[in-house]
Amino acid sequence: QVRLVESGGGLVQAGGSLTLSCVGSGSIFRIKTAGWYRQAPGKQRDLAATITPAGSTNYADSVKGRFAISRDNTKDTVYLPMNSLKPDDTATYYCTLPGVGWGQGTQVTVSS
Repeated sequence: QVRLVESGGGLVQAGGSLTLSCVGSGSIFRIKTAGWYRQAPGKQRDLAATITPAGSTNYADSVKGRFAISRDNTKDTVYLPMNSLKPDDTATYYCTLPGVGWGQGTQVTVSS
């Protein structure tokens, strides 16, 4: 079992930046792929980005070139720096170890 705690969400103007962090508990964190998903009001939860334990990354087309997922396995932490934010990026962002667990989510709101 793993506990995931996200932080870093907030309100930002379009074009601005935020960095989300997710700290995991338990040794399993560093041997599993980690990811960020997001869910806008009334919509399904969709992938934003994933990163393998070795650092290979995958992104949704909508965030490529603007978001850059990374991880620090010594700190059991995964990061999601987000640049050039758009109102369409407004959502609750969830950290996950797929198949293992989810965080509680952190809200990101981008104003136009």
